[in-house]
Amino acid sequence: MIRFGHVSFRYSPDGPDVLRDVDLVIDEGQFVLVTGPTGSGKSTLLGAVNGHVPHFTGGVLAGRVEVAGLDTEHNPPRDLAHIIGVVGQDPLAGFVTDTVEEELVYGMEQLGVAPAVMRTRVEETLDILGLAAVRRRSLRTLSGGQQQRVAIGSVLTAGARVLVLDEPTSALDPVSAEEVLAALLRLVSDIGLTVMVAEHRLERVVGYADQVIALDGSGGAALSATREAMAVSPLVPPMIDLARRANLPGVPLNIREARAMAQDLARRLLPRDPERYDRMAPERARSVPGVLEPSPSLTGLVTTNLRVTYGNLVAVDDVSVAFPAGRITVLMGRNGSGKSSLLWALTGVTPLAGGSFAVDGTSLGKLSSDKVRRWVRLVPQSAADLLYLPSAGSECDAADRENDAEPGRTSALLEALAPGVDPAAHPRDLSEGQKLALVLAIQLAAKPRIVLLDEPTRGLDYPAKASLARILAGVAAEGGAVGVVTHDVEFAAAVADRVVVMSGGEVIQAGAVSEVLGTSALFASQVTKVLYPQRWLTPYQVERALEDGDPL
Repeated sequence: MIRFGHVSFRYSPDGPDVLRDVDLVIDEGQFVLVTGPTGSGKSTLLGAVNGHVPHFTGGVLAGRVEVAGLDTEHNPPRDLAHIIGVVGQDPLAGFVTDTVEEELVYGMEQLGVAPAVMRTRVEETLDILGLAAVRRRSLRTLSGGQQQRVAIGSVLTAGARVLVLDEPTSALDPVSAEEVLAALLRLVSDIGLTVMVAEHRLERVVGYADQVIALDGSGGAALSATREAMAVSPLVPPMIDLARRANLPGVPLNIREARAMAQDLARRLLPRDPERYDRMAPERARSVPGVLEPSPSLTGLVTTNLRVTYGNLVAVDDVSVAFPAGRITVLMGRNGSGKSSLLWALTGVTPLAGGSFAVDGTSLGKLSSDKVRRWVRLVPQSAADLLYLPSAGSECDAADRENDAEPGRTSALLEALAPGVDPAAHPRDLSEGQKLALVLAIQLAAKPRIVLLDEPTRGLDYPAKASLARILAGVAAEGGAVGVVTHDVEFAAAVADRVVVMSGGEVIQAGAVSEVLGTSALFASQVTKVLYPQRWLTPYQVERALEDGDPL
């Protein structure tokens, strides 16, 4: 179905190979997971399937890519649209109509499909993807999972036999992600579509995949069966990391397999108290020096009956919650529960409809966003939106001036957060982890009391997430209050001190991380699911317990 014949690609004639001599064949009806470190070429590989690379990106492509017998060199993306459907991270950005039904029809209209065929395809797609109940709904009123399924349906009705998806669950809560992946599995199993998915959150996808294409970071790529790939991969989901650290007899690909393998492990751990053991390796929790100025009066941020509305829509409904100094507080909840609205309100950008908030006892609710920025800084979901200058060095210099910081402060912070970033590099050419570190350095240069991050792990691989966890732990260690909105359960399990769960604009649960994640059906980490009802959260935590002496 898809053939890469000794394919190499570079974005400029004198640049490095992003793909090097990739030679593989993907058969029809396979669910293929594409893995690799951040910046290893996963999106480039996916783009080569429909000819987006190099027809739109430019660059030098050697070798041959064929899909259903058509080569992408002589058949640009428009000629392959009836065979290959591409779904991105943000479906709403790609919609061109207003309602579900109109979006499903639009692609067929462009391809000149007969009306009678259109009607049949729409009805079948609505049923297959579980969208019949929302067929006339506005696309903007749908949940994230529903929007992603509509995006899939829009290429499915167009007749696509190959679906290519780049991090389709990165912005979704656990339930919505499961809905999307279950829909993809049904398309593979019942219709025989070929699906290629690039995803950093392997814990969500690895159990669905038939095969894995592993990119090694230097341009090479290898195709193998999923269990075989995970047995040797440096990037593995937490349940496989747990199996390695605890010497379990096999490579589990789902929680059921892992629980069966871990029965003896669970008995060994039963006498031990998870609270006694670190969830992150000590080297990941080093302090980042000089982030905050010492102060004996740091208490953190507290909201009181805070309310945010957009017209008649109540996004945040009388929320009273604390972000204590020296602690990392994680906000979780389904898409649309009010988490991001709460964060933006705490920056002063979104006006309050009621209530107030204070930092270290100083009320900020009625101040302008410029004045609130003295205390509170936010790293938004798309961190790169804050980068506008031609080099990383010029971004750092500008941050020093804007924050009245001593020259070189932002560059020093960036070096501590992400060593080796070239000051001359354009920010858009940095990896996702480096972009995030640059924006975080810019915000930390102001020495804020409160650091807020909205979905910071999007686009980050496991090592990059570990680095971010170390950074945030360092900020908290110096007395800062850190607030993180995330759907990444595994990241929350590793880094959070407290977890706040929101639904419908309200706080429905708040407490210690072990209390909230250790007892949740939706937000439990993989390790928690494997060892339930014990409240273990991370593989490292279990490893430390196994290395320990006799339990208390």
